[in-house]
This record gives sequence, C-alpha cells and structure tokens, in this order.
Amino acid sequence: MRKILVVDDDPTVSEVVTNYLERAGFAVVGAADGPEALRLAAEHRPDLVVLDLMLPGTDGLEVCRTLRGRGPVPVIMLTARGAEEDRVLGLEVGADDYVIKPFSPRELVLRVESVLRRGAAAPPAGGPVSGGGITLDPAARTATRDGRELSLTLREFDLLAHLLRHPGRAHSREELMREVWGWEFGDLSTVTVHVRRLRGKVEDDPADPRLIRTVWGVGYRFEAGGPGREDGPGREDGPGRAGEPGRAGEPGRAGAPGRAGGGDA
Repeated sequence: MRKILVVDDDPTVSEVVTNYLERAGFAVVGAADGPEALRLAAEHRPDLVVLDLMLPGTDGLEVCRTLRGRGPVPVIMLTARGAEEDRVLGLEVGADDYVIKPFSPRELVLRVESVLRRGAAAPPAGGPVSGGGITLDPAARTATRDGRELSLTLREFDLLAHLLRHPGRAHSREELMREVWGWEFGDLSTVTVHVRRLRGKVEDDPADPRLIRTVWGVGYRFEAGGPGREDGPGREDGPGRAGEPGRAGEPGRAGAPGRAGGGDA
C-alpha cells in the first residue's frame, strides 16, 4: 500500500483529502505544520507528499526544499494563490505538480496516481544513453555527468532522458508536456521551469547553456556534440501558457481530468 503524507493546516481540507486518498487505497499520514511534516516524512518515508503552500511557521516552499534535499520523494503542492509566480516558485523548489484551491478531491487523487504511476513505470527498453558528457541509466534511474552523479527529481530525470534519446531535435514545450508529463494541454511554465532547473544541474554555465539549447519560437534542443552558439539571446524565454490556469477541470489546467463530482476541498 502506497503511503501519502498530507500536509495542511486546515483540518477540513486535510480530512477531505485524507478520506478520498484512503478510499483510493492509499495509507495516509497527516501533518498540520512544517516541522511536523518534516518529522513524519523522516519517520514514515512516504511515497508522495501532498503539501499546502501556506503553512504556519515554516511554509510549504521551505518544507519542499528540505524534502527535496533529503531525496527524490514526489511532491504535489496545494496552493490557494493562483498567481503564476506562486506556481513557478513551487516548481522551482522541486514540486512535481501543483493543484490550485478550490479543487476537486477526485482530481487530486488522479494527480497523485499519475505522479506515482510515472515514477513506477517500467524503464524504457534499451541500455544507458549518453551525450554531452552525461550518461543516463533508465533501469537504475541514475544519471551522471563526467562521472559525477546528478541529483534529479522524477520529472527532471524523465525530461533529461527524453532529450538524450533525441539529440539534435527541436522539441516544443507542448510536445515535452505531452511526452514527459503525459498532459495534453496546460500551463507551459511547468516545462520552462523544469528546463531551467535541469540546466542548473547539467550545464557549466546555466546562464549560457550549451547542452540544452533554446530554439526560439519552437522550444528546446539537446546538443550532444558540445558547445555551440545559442539559437537566440542568452536569456531564458518567458513561461508562456496554453490557456489560463483556471480552476480544476477547466481547459487551461495541465491534464486536468475534470471535476468529476465530489465537491470542492
């Protein structure tokens, strides 16, 4: 039975989320603040953390940073703040996904199942792939650059694997969202932020990337052959969106499965 740590200081939200997750077959541990969340995470070693952004004392961003520093546990961020900068902050500290309040509890369960399914998916056929000094072993889920192991989140690993398998090919952010995240539409800043984070781990100078190159007006391309001139200015492109973020189940959300009843949390 997969174990989920739910962190929210609102007892009503926590109770509703816990009930839906337990009905879906998960074991749930609950925490109401950051220090308790970190203690329970160390004690129970959850398979995934559902984490509220707005917590008393230690906020969700700091909790997420600490969790990501300990290991690759997936994190889904809950936020009542729908502004793009808040969602981007959550992704930048290592969250794998985010859900904006108010939300459908059934949607959250589907998001949890999606993230866990992606992490437990059978590794792609074939052996290790390499390029640009990076070697990635899908079976062991390890990646190294020049012999140094890279600490990658689940999404960062899958993104790097996809780019390494298609060197020299330009990928749109819509394509990466579909192939790496399994979402048909949504907020493209998710891809932008993960590319930025991945560059910070694989590039000599993330501000002047030579491996993961921006193809202006298209998306990104992995250059396995080494340094070259960037296809545009040296700064990162803007986040971009496919539709507006909206509430759960509306077209602007990435892969939102719909409200499917059950009321709002």
